[in-house]
Amino acid sequence: MKQLIYADHAATTKLDVDAFEAMKPFLLDEYGNASQPYALARKPKRALQEARAAIARCINAAPEEIFFTSGGTESGNWAIKGVALAHPEDRTNRTNPASGAAVLTSSIEHHAVLRACEDLQKQGYPVAYLPVTREGAVTAEALESAITPSVRLTSVMLGNNEIGTIQPIKELCGIAHRTGSLFHTDAVQAVGHVPIDVGDLGVDLLSASAHKFNGPKGIGFLYVKKGTPIAPYLNGGAQEFGMRAGTENVASIVGMAVALQKHCDALHENMAHLRDLEARLMGHLLAAGMDFVRNGSTDRIPGNMSLSFKHADGEALLHRLDLKGICVSTGAACDTAVTRVSHVLRAIGLDEDYARGTIRISLGASNTAEEVDVMARALISILT
Repeated sequence: MKQLIYADHAATTKLDVDAFEAMKPFLLDEYGNASQPYALARKPKRALQEARAAIARCINAAPEEIFFTSGGTESGNWAIKGVALAHPEDRTNRTNPASGAAVLTSSIEHHAVLRACEDLQKQGYPVAYLPVTREGAVTAEALESAITPSVRLTSVMLGNNEIGTIQPIKELCGIAHRTGSLFHTDAVQAVGHVPIDVGDLGVDLLSASAHKFNGPKGIGFLYVKKGTPIAPYLNGGAQEFGMRAGTENVASIVGMAVALQKHCDALHENMAHLRDLEARLMGHLLAAGMDFVRNGSTDRIPGNMSLSFKHADGEALLHRLDLKGICVSTGAACDTAVTRVSHVLRAIGLDEDYARGTIRISLGASNTAEEVDVMARALISILT
């Protein structure tokens, strides 16, 4: 049987066994609706409280600042549209773009953020986009030159999903606050993989998704700092403090909390392991004299490797690796329907000769040195 080497952890991760075991009771026996007053609802209600508290501890938030969602896409949409809807005057008073942007974001955000911003633009909310350096970083200078008192919300992702670059969020957030802007960060790729302290970062909103840290798919959370003006995302019942209606997905919420706690407990060990694997893979490629560039800054999400090989075809490379039982990506898994150079690679100004030969290898804690050796040999054999 062909060996499977999974190296696309930025796209999704395998459900943690302990998380699955924690979920099972709430799928089979403890199925009560947590909003009900009878005995069958007590364990689900307590489980929600405990999960909320555990997730809050992992990012140094208060439990009442954690709102459960269906995942990172919903969390990001809620953050951006929720702030806008809380200030409808921004739309009515800013139909003329010359009056200034209401929302400011970067040119390399995930499409969940970019398309939410596009939707706001259609509704009359002006949006402006920040440039990035060749390493994919938003600089303090870029933000200071673009931000004005008209900006209601600044949204810059913590770690990029394609090239891994970690942004100077604390510094950017300070600039935004001094101008009167709220600050949201898409931390979908970062939560559970790098240390996150919302108090230290100073952010008002932070979005996350469980399936990026070995939790179940279809569940995530939005951190909303107490006092942040934001409109409810779904209307109906009083769930999520009246801000996000709908019967709670207790099993998935419990699984998310267990998976995140495990990642946070092993955070520094996992980071060191992934750095070692990255260095091992790079060493093999460099020793073989491969003509490639590694995209992103030196401060990256551990395990995220965006590699661009000169005069190669990234999609063809993906398929040839797949035939060898190796799973990688050509970039963002959410945008593989059309073969093209991604908006991220264009934003960093990557030369076309390299850009079309880009693959993303995203390693996880379960990957081994032996698997990295196999991947390196496969890449070298295909490209030489």
